[in-house]
Amino acid sequence: MWDEAFPSFLIGLREGLEAGLIVSILVATLVRADQKARLPQVWSGVAAAVALSLSFGAVLTFTAANLSGHAQEAFGGVLSLIAVCFVTAMVFWMRRSARTLSAEIKEKVQASLAMGAGALVLTSFLAVAREGLETSLFLWTNVRTAGESTGPLIGAAVGLVLSAGLCWGLYRRALKMNLTRFFTITGVGLIVVAAGVLGYGLRDLQESGLVGGGTSYAFDLSGRLDASSWYATLVQGTLNLTVTMTVLQVVGYVAYLGVVMTLFVEGVRSGGRAQAAPAAA
Repeated sequence: MWDEAFPSFLIGLREGLEAGLIVSILVATLVRADQKARLPQVWSGVAAAVALSLSFGAVLTFTAANLSGHAQEAFGGVLSLIAVCFVTAMVFWMRRSARTLSAEIKEKVQASLAMGAGALVLTSFLAVAREGLETSLFLWTNVRTAGESTGPLIGAAVGLVLSAGLCWGLYRRALKMNLTRFFTITGVGLIVVAAGVLGYGLRDLQESGLVGGGTSYAFDLSGRLDASSWYATLVQGTLNLTVTMTVLQVVGYVAYLGVVMTLFVEGVRSGGRAQAAPAAA
């Protein structure tokens, strides 16, 4: 169960912290400006975003349950690919924005305060809804992969609770966190997880008949390795690698991991050099 919980824990921690930072700065700004009476506007936007995210997850589950077997595979495969695109875009956006995130958020908060109640509700709603919808989609794909296991749900819940605690600590200034380093480390982990989701999504599309090559296996270790063993379960739960994988799955996994990880690491290095240059000057 815990091996299947880790990917969801990672996405819950990262997405929760990203949304929580914006809400924390909103709350802190209102408190410091002696406008605590406007806090319900922030929480109204947060509540609406949470309700939307939960509804989105319910719609995905209901839609998949009412499809035929092949249609379910196609539906799940397409959503897995969409989830990979969202996570990849999020990872690179946070890599670019982590160093200036706090300043950008504060500017948006100040603009929202000047525009009135509707802007406050909308700002908090959009901050949480964007991350919430991405979390719902990614979590839905993980739950579908895990079958009847509750690991992904528990992992996501733990990640969200921990992110809420971290945001509270940052709000109270009890914690000093290097956001650039945090988002770099979690970004590397999510790229590896997303590569596994891509492989799983491609297999779904092959089983649905939308994509060919379903019987062209890159390797089949089912005769040598026990798929139900703890080590096979661990690898499958964390990396979505199975004892039997098609050529398309392996090519997609390796190509995505090689290209995206290289671009991400190079971006981190170039950003570090750019930051070091002014300091040296």
